[in-house]
Amino acid sequence: GDEHAEESFLSILPKDTIIVLPDRSFLEERFQSIYTDPPLFDDGEGFASLEDMQRKLTPPSTLMSGLEAFCTIAVGSGRSGNYRIGFRMQSQPLFHKNFDLLIDQLDEWKEAGYKLLLATASDKQYERVGEILAERGRTDLLPEHLSVTLHAGFTDETARLAVLTDHQLFDRYHKYNLKSDKARSGKVTLSLKELNQFSTGDYIVHIDHGIGQFGGLITMDTGGKRQEVIKLIYRNNDIIFVNLHSLHKLSKYKGGENATGVELSRLGSGAWQKIKDRTKTRVKDIARDLIRLYARRREEKGFAFSPDSYLQHELEASFIYEDTPDQERATTEVKADMESDRPMDRLICGDVGFGKTEVAIRAAFKAATDGKQVAVLVPTTVLAYQHYRTFSERLRQFPVRIEYISRGRSAKDIKAVLHDLAAGQIDIVIGTHRLVSNDVHFRDLGLLIIDEEQKFGVAVKEKLRKLQVNVDTLTMSATPIPRTLQFSLMGARDLSNISTPPPNRYPIATELARFSPDILREAVNFEMSRNGQAFVVHNRIENIEEIAAIIRHEVPDARVAVGHGRMAPAELERLILDFVHYEYDVLVATTIIENGIDVPNANTIIINDAHRYGLSELHQLRGRVGRSNKKAFCYLLSPPLGVLPDDSRRRLQAIENFSDLGSGIRIALQDLDIRGAGNVLGAEQSGFIADLGYEAYSKVFDEAVRELKAEEFAELYATDEKAKVSAAQFVVETTVESDMELSFAEDYVPLDSERILLYRELDNLSTDEELEAFRERMKDRFGQIPPEGEELIRVPHLRQLGRSLGIEKIVLRGGQMSLHLISKEDSPYYQSEAFGRLLAYIAAHTRRCEIRQTGGKRIVRIREVNDVLTACDVCKAIATTDA
Repeated sequence: GDEHAEESFLSILPKDTIIVLPDRSFLEERFQSIYTDPPLFDDGEGFASLEDMQRKLTPPSTLMSGLEAFCTIAVGSGRSGNYRIGFRMQSQPLFHKNFDLLIDQLDEWKEAGYKLLLATASDKQYERVGEILAERGRTDLLPEHLSVTLHAGFTDETARLAVLTDHQLFDRYHKYNLKSDKARSGKVTLSLKELNQFSTGDYIVHIDHGIGQFGGLITMDTGGKRQEVIKLIYRNNDIIFVNLHSLHKLSKYKGGENATGVELSRLGSGAWQKIKDRTKTRVKDIARDLIRLYARRREEKGFAFSPDSYLQHELEASFIYEDTPDQERATTEVKADMESDRPMDRLICGDVGFGKTEVAIRAAFKAATDGKQVAVLVPTTVLAYQHYRTFSERLRQFPVRIEYISRGRSAKDIKAVLHDLAAGQIDIVIGTHRLVSNDVHFRDLGLLIIDEEQKFGVAVKEKLRKLQVNVDTLTMSATPIPRTLQFSLMGARDLSNISTPPPNRYPIATELARFSPDILREAVNFEMSRNGQAFVVHNRIENIEEIAAIIRHEVPDARVAVGHGRMAPAELERLILDFVHYEYDVLVATTIIENGIDVPNANTIIINDAHRYGLSELHQLRGRVGRSNKKAFCYLLSPPLGVLPDDSRRRLQAIENFSDLGSGIRIALQDLDIRGAGNVLGAEQSGFIADLGYEAYSKVFDEAVRELKAEEFAELYATDEKAKVSAAQFVVETTVESDMELSFAEDYVPLDSERILLYRELDNLSTDEELEAFRERMKDRFGQIPPEGEELIRVPHLRQLGRSLGIEKIVLRGGQMSLHLISKEDSPYYQSEAFGRLLAYIAAHTRRCEIRQTGGKRIVRIREVNDVLTACDVCKAIATTDA
């Protein structure tokens, strides 16, 4: 109320409360903008006017001055502070497998009253430590078992606790694992918390109704039962309420940074459906051509490479690292494609430094041993030389000749290479787009490898298409653009995803900071103190020498080199080579180092003016470090976040948040969220993205491709193992409606915003494993789940069961379940096995089931279904009934 306007919630906090807050100046700006922006709606739920709102809100000055009374911790890149916080902790001592030393230490800890714990990845390791202690007659010292994997052990003097790890006791390297199951599986639905955070007034796309504004989470009374729904406001203040089982139909409107003046859709006008239909028609036109290309490639006879030779086995055995499971699978898939007589067209999608190049080397060698030539196309001169060195190093003991073409070589050298290439004397040639020039001729090209395809322009790709008709093609990318991914997901090319990091690889510690000589001095000094090297990226050639001068002044003993694209190519190559050979400590360069520079000893990168870069570009630059088993650091230098445009700030926060290993695909998605999709299939598509928003466009795209495959190209895909007809293909999705109380109660999850996030996350889950993991997380965070929450968690499973049975809609009302069958009477569903099973179930349960036809719709009603659990059991019973 008004009397509290000069107070704040801070007054109710205990005096010894510690408050943690982000960038202080940004926080103050946010308070000010909330306080001075007029309210969005006057619909009886908000504020009547700006003055009314300001009377009820605490002024920003009161909030900021109120903070002074508390101990505050600012989380960010600022390096000033008045307090030193001490933790009386130490890392696990090094025993170097000396178990007598271990026993002495355990004795000492036990006498001092420490609790002893041993963290192991497996029970066997714990038993092994027990046996070693038993052999020495000291089983009394065996620590308690902790069934978790820790990266390092520690002792905590305050808590009197000693935690040991088995891998440190036995001097083994520890493979760093991501704790998040979602991060490991590559799921990106709702791990992007900020991407899906709905705020009042946000533009939201409902796939069936169009673009509206988010009006909050509302509790409604339906037939005497309370249900939570999402309120959406459309043109002319029309309102619809969306139930919790349809949240997957909602997405934040993302039309790209040029999509200004968003118009709300008009309910009931049919305009939204017309836009969707028009988009679907255009997508079909483009996809039709792609699928025909795919069909033509399937009919083409390519070269069937021989099975692996002893030389191939020797090459793979000589790889100094252990293959990750994904790397092994990608290699197997590529070799299987090459041994088939159908031309290969495979995309390998893997994060920076995850071993895509090794897969390419093996494929290239396989082609070369069969007498075929290999062309490796790369986007930059530097990367061409880097790949030339990598390929040459890996294949130096084998009888293959490798060359490279780029503007870094003399005209005389290039002429000699082109002559030998045409004569068939070169097995593997690596080059920039110079490779697709008219004067380049191959004697017998068998394999084309394209690295970072998204860097090439349309003209280069057109020339490639002529080369590719019956040549095996392997494409590699770390952050694939939507177009590249769409083609793969459509089935116009095959996809291998490398998402597991190499062993002993750490995530890169990423920090936002303001530019200052102190930062440069600290970062470079630290890296040099561990005999490492550092990159400093500054993308303005005119003053790049000034940055180098600052580093020389701040760190006088640093050997600093400067590299940029205006240097003579040969000079640039020599500079890069000298840096690789540790002739310099610091390389100050433009973004020429973005792709492919592999310097395992360089583990610090400082990116100046980071706010000027795109997300994928920042991710690629950061990927230049952290390529060994050392901890790597990335510093993003920019002006204060508060003065940056919203997009730039979100980009920097996203790259800081997503520093996990394997987050390239997430970065690509977040980039999409910030700047829109760009041209998914060419310039003519970007208009549809502005009309529909990216996620709605993606759904229409997928629907169009599915319809094409099922109707016009049914014969082509009938023989495809991946496209075997199942009942799930007859319906895009199954919707669920109910009159039951299904929600997370306010006293269980108090915050509206948190409940919306949980509802959306739940609504996007599909497998039993994901639902079980969600259930466990809920128990861990909020305690035992109430019955109405448990029922809600079962709804996605019911939806999946319904789709597998070919049901369009499931309605649970009044103690019975209604299954709405496909409305198209000529649908092939009615000749399918799934429909046969449904009929057999009805015949076996005539007292409980009935079929009705109302308004041209076939509905099966099943009585005695009082909850979602029973509904799931009935659907499972139908699925297992003999047709």
